[in-house]
This record gives sequence, structure tokens and C-alpha cells, in this order.
Amino acid sequence: MIDFVAVEQGLALLFSSFSPWMVVVPGIIIGLIFGATPGLQISMAMAIFLPMTLYMDFVQAMLFLTAIFTGGSFGSGIPAILMNIPGTSSAIATAFDGYPMARQGRHNQALGVALVSSVLGTLMGYAILFVMIQPLSLMVLKLGPAEMFAVILWGMTLIASLKGEQVLKGLMAGFVGLLIGTIGFNELGMARGTLGQTYLLDGVPVIPAMMGMFAASELFKLANKGFIVESKASRRVKLSEIFEGFKLAVRYPWVMIRGGLIGVFVGAVPGVGSSVSNLLSYVETQRRDKDPSSFGKGNPKGVVASESANSTSEAGSMATLLALGIPGGGATAVMLAAFAMHNITGGPQFIRQQTDVVYAIIFANFAQVFLLLLIGLLFIPLLANIIKVPMRYLIPSVLVLAVMGSFGLTGNMTGPVTVLVFAVVGWLLRHYGYSVPAAVIGMLLGAMAEKSLLHSYQISGGDLSYVLERPVTLLILALLLVSLFGKHLLDLVRGRKKPAGA
Repeated sequence: MIDFVAVEQGLALLFSSFSPWMVVVPGIIIGLIFGATPGLQISMAMAIFLPMTLYMDFVQAMLFLTAIFTGGSFGSGIPAILMNIPGTSSAIATAFDGYPMARQGRHNQALGVALVSSVLGTLMGYAILFVMIQPLSLMVLKLGPAEMFAVILWGMTLIASLKGEQVLKGLMAGFVGLLIGTIGFNELGMARGTLGQTYLLDGVPVIPAMMGMFAASELFKLANKGFIVESKASRRVKLSEIFEGFKLAVRYPWVMIRGGLIGVFVGAVPGVGSSVSNLLSYVETQRRDKDPSSFGKGNPKGVVASESANSTSEAGSMATLLALGIPGGGATAVMLAAFAMHNITGGPQFIRQQTDVVYAIIFANFAQVFLLLLIGLLFIPLLANIIKVPMRYLIPSVLVLAVMGSFGLTGNMTGPVTVLVFAVVGWLLRHYGYSVPAAVIGMLLGAMAEKSLLHSYQISGGDLSYVLERPVTLLILALLLVSLFGKHLLDLVRGRKKPAGA
């Protein structure tokens, strides 16, 4: 399974010269800055700096791009914790408990938990990739649109549990998000829900909508507050408390391992990736916990679950890129462009002929996580000072940043208008007790679910028995049913086993 001769050659590629390592630190810093800035995507950073890789050899180019990817994976969690603004969709679940921790004055701990979970998650992901890159690539080949729809359906049906006791409100918010996500042209070329507006033909821009619903609506709620954290003593940035966060994260190894496994296998599914894996990990952790009601109120396990899953998703998406030549998302699509620029084609032939390069990329990522730990420790005290900024300055600054970032994403006024409209939508959902995260998840997964379902329908010719011929689909659906009803069935069985007088 592991080619030890190729491993030795890969290590020689990395350490025969210092030049491959010269681009790693700048790459991590670029990723941190872009990930921590709302509206600036990791894939955007990689695309902007892609032309620079023309002047590098292939290994150095991949180290530079994966360093941006690694830095951005952790960076996106920083605004999610400090301002309830997920830097990317992969950090949505990080905000669920990270932001309440910050409001309680535990921002240092939350950032420490996120950093260690990201570092250990990335390390775990690439360790799994090192051992299982070839079996994982064969497994992904067996996933068709039916299996992808089942995975997305799993995420969609777990939306209800995000609202805890108000399951119906969670489902309704998710359904509204799903309807918004299907606005525009579908795969058949039919336009739905555009209200005659040409700006909506490509659908509602999800990232600006997410910034509006999460960030702007939260800022409206805090308009009468002086600071994000009211207590002056709690606003201090303490390195000792960040290290307490490190210790807090390693107290939950099973949460991290479960998040890592979900991240790798879901991240390997093209088009699904970390947007789904961090949510699945969070919901599974909440469902299995002895006190699920503590989630959403500042439980560090929620941050561990989300950050470990979105970090290991990077390794999963790299598996499909290296082994199959298929990008798992926007970031790996940019890496595929780097492959083309260096006249290299990813896929089984690439793994067979250049196994040493594959192992060199994996080992380089092992080193990158330790550099991320050091650089993250330098950046966290600087970035955490945002909680010392009075709200009268912070609110307009964040809104301007969100509006400018959304304009950069769409290239026209659609982005800024989307931010403002969905800020109002988010405020209304919060005001009436509906789940904002559920609505955002519906928007993220709705279009993907429709696309996968349509492709499955076209392949099967509308014959439902097609599903019975797909054992992987049946397995995923069985896992879905177990995750939803397993606990209730177990409680029912235990209740029946109790003696009559118990």
C-alpha cells in the first residue's frame, strides 16, 4: 500500500534544497489574511497568486498553494469566533459555539481550541491520505450522483437538530433556504424564482447572503452594546488562556477523530467538501453528547468538531485531485490549473509515474501544520484585539468590509444588495426564533442536491429500483436513518428491557 522507495525519493525532493520551503511561510500568512477577512475566499487568494507559480518548479508551486489552503482553513474560523462571521462556508459550524464563547469573554480559549483542532485535524487528514490515497481514490470512483445526493440529504435532514427543541422551526428555515438556493437557472436551463430580474438568473450569491444573514444581522442586534465583550477584564488578550484552549481541545480526542474521519471521507466527494463536513461533524457531536442542549451556548466541543472536520477536508479534496485529477472545490480547482501550467495531469497515471511527488506534497503538509501552529500563535494575539474595538466603530467597519468583499465576489452591485437584503432576512429569522444556520445550510446544499437528483433521474430513466442497485447509496441512507432515529430506538429497547417495577 505504501511505496517506501517513493517515500525516500519524496523526502529527497523536499530536503535536497531549501528553495521549496521558502514559499511556505508567505503562503500560510496569505491564507490566514484572506481566510480571516470576510468576503475574501481562500480560492480567491490562490487564484490571485497563481501566476507566481509559473516561476516555480511543480513541487514548490504545490507547496505554495497548499500553504495558502492550510492557512485559510484556520483563518476562516477567526472572524467566526470573534464576530460571528464565518470567513468561508467551511467555518459556519465554528461560529455556533465559538462566538458564544467570545461573548462570554472566552475568546482566547476559543481561538486556542480552533488552532489546535485545525493543526491536529490537518495532521490527521494527511496521515490518512498517506496510508489510504490509492484505496480512497478507488472509493471515490464508486460515488455517482445518487451517492452524492444521499450524502447531501444526510446533511439536509440533520438541519432540524440545529434548533434543538424547535425542530419544526429548524426545518422551515432550512426549507426556505433550499428554495432560495434553487433560484435561477437549473441544469435543464429553466429559470425559477427570478421575478423577472436578470441579476437573479445565476442564482442568489451564497457568500454575500451568508455574510448578511450571519454578520450584518448580528451587528444589528449588538447596535446598542458598547463592545462585543461587555466586561473590560474579559477583553484582555492573554497567551496563557490561548494555551488553556490548547489543553481544552486535546481533552476531546474522540470528537476530533470523528470530525477528522468525517472530514476526509466527505471532503473527498467532489463538490461537497468542507461546506458539508463541518456541519455533519458538529451535528453528530451534538447528537452523541450527554448534554446536547449546551451546544450553541459556548461548548468547546462544537469548535473542535467543526475545525477538525474542515481541516481534514483539505486532505480529502487533495486525494481526489491527486488520484483522479478531479477538483473537490474552488481551492483544488485552482491547484488543477497549476497542474496544467506545469504540463502535469492528475489521476491514476500521475500516482503511478510520480509517486515520489505525491509523497513529497503529503510530507510537506505535515511540516506546514507545525508552521501554522507557530504563525497562528503570533497572529492570534493581534487579531483577538478586535474585541477591544467599540461597537460604534466596529459595526460600520465590518459592514463596509462585507459590502466591499461582496462586490469583489460578484463584480457588480448584486453582491452589496444581497448583503443588505439578507441582513434584514437574518434579523427577522433571529427575532422570531428561526434558525439562521439552517437557512444558510439550505442555501448551500439546495442547488447541489437538485443537481445530483436530476443527474440520478436522467441515468435511471426515472426507475426507483435503480437505488436498490447502488449498495453505497443504501449504506449512506442506512447511516442517515441510524443518525436520526438510532438514539430513540436504543432508548426504546432499553425501556423494554427494564423490569416492570423499575
